[in-house]
Order: sequence, then C-alpha cells, then structure tokens
Amino acid sequence: MTDYYSVLGINKGSSDDEIKKAYRKQAMKYHPDRNEGDSKAESKFKDISEAYAVLSDKKKRREYDQFGSEGFHQKFSQEDIFRDFDVNDILRGFGFGGNPSQGRGGFPGGGNHFQRPHPESVKPPTLIKDLSIGFEEAALGAQRNIAISRNGVVEETSIKIPSGISNGKILRLHGKGHLSPDGKNQGDLHLKIRVLPHPLFSRDAQNVIVNSDIKLTDALLGTTIEVQTLNGIKSVKIPSGTQNNSKLRLKEVGIKSSSGVQGDQLVNIKIAIPKNLTEEQIKHIQYLKDTGI
Repeated sequence: MTDYYSVLGINKGSSDDEIKKAYRKQAMKYHPDRNEGDSKAESKFKDISEAYAVLSDKKKRREYDQFGSEGFHQKFSQEDIFRDFDVNDILRGFGFGGNPSQGRGGFPGGGNHFQRPHPESVKPPTLIKDLSIGFEEAALGAQRNIAISRNGVVEETSIKIPSGISNGKILRLHGKGHLSPDGKNQGDLHLKIRVLPHPLFSRDAQNVIVNSDIKLTDALLGTTIEVQTLNGIKSVKIPSGTQNNSKLRLKEVGIKSSSGVQGDQLVNIKIAIPKNLTEEQIKHIQYLKDTGI
C-alpha cells in the first residue's frame, strides 16, 4: 500500500502548513500543464493529489494514522477520499489556471476530482467470516483447509493459522475474497478467530494455565505428579508444604508470541479435601491434630 507521507516527502508528524507546502512543491513539478504527454508525471500528480486529499483533512488523516494504509483503504473508497475535495480550487490558490472545461489545471479529462475507476474494476469489499479453531491450533499454529463461499460458489481455501493467535483477533488474507464482476480484482478475506475452550488448558497472555488436583498428604509431604503440556506430559515435583492454589511455573513450555518469546505453563495446585473419612482415617487425623498439625 502507498504511504501518503512518503509520496509527499514529509514525516508523519508534519504540520498542516508543511503538508500544504510539500503538496504545492510537488504539484508545481508534476502538474499536467508543465508535463504535456508525460504519463509518468500524470500518474505522480494523481498520487500526490490523493495523498493531499487525505492528509489535509483532519478526520481522514486521523483515520489513516490510526489504521495504517491497508486499514484505511478498507474503510475509505476513492469516492470517500475525494469527497469535498476540489483540486482545481486548491490549485487556483497555488497559481494554476484550473479551467475544468479544457481538462487543464486539474486532472486530465477535466472535472474537479479524479477520474474514478470504472465500478467493475474497483476492488471488491472485504469478505468477513468467523473461524472457530481449537486451543492447540491457536497456541501452536496450524494449516487448515476451509470452505468459503465466493460469488455464490463454494471453494476450498488453504490457510495458515499463526502460532499464538488469540481469541477475537482478525486473520487478514490478501486476495482471498470476492472477485470483481470483470474478474480483474480480488478482494481480501478477514477471518475473525474464535478459540474454542479446552477441557484442561486456559490462557493468560502467552502463559498456559492448567489445574492439578493432589491429595492432602501429598501437599504435606511432597510428591511428583504428571502434568499435561502443549508438548506432551512432563513430570513436576511438588515440594512439601505446598499450599492450595499455589502455582508452579514450567519455564518456556507455554505459547510462543509472534516476536518469538515463549510463555510458561502455570500449574495451579488444588488440594483435594476428602468429604468422607473412614474410622481408621479419623483416628490418624485426630492424632495429627493432637500433635499440633
């Protein structure tokens, strides 16, 4: 996607006056009146005028800065960009003639605005779908084949789910959406991710959390238990005197972020208190109580 700031040769933090001066300088250089028959100059003039139409409008510039070039163009069409933007009026203020009937002083072919693409050549709107995936697929990444209805035809599409994607995120797939009526342009596909709940695991950022039940005596005396992780079963040592709801950390066996940072797994210890005791167990428990435990 085009970077409007680069097109005008300015920085993102430039003032309104700096934007106006940059456009005037570029317009003086590439205006069709000064470059007759030069298609490259004509194309450049259209690009700088589009950039100025966005960056000179406070609302459009704010949206562009917030969502970036790709997100902005998903929200604003060419018609939206040039709405209320009279290029000939602006250029007259810079000293150009701007006679629309002659197709001069503005865009080739006359008129106050860009010659917009024929509707059939416009990029189709983004196709938005929900996609439910498993916890492990979200955590570890996966390759999936999904059926997508495009232009009334159901087609199978292969997609790659990146590791570490979280619930509610949007997976953006360029050129996987609807075709334009003339078949020349294909829109994008946005998949809203829904991560299905897991019977064992839950997630906190890049960390995986799992509950593990142990006996009261194991909490008192210590033991070793087997814990399920995303990469198989691991042995975990429970130290003596472990408290209920204490968490044991298994380093770097959690979810890897897009930057490559590996999370941990937290084992949440649940001490199982028996509801029913035998007479023999009651005697032992009473003995322990008498000893001060």
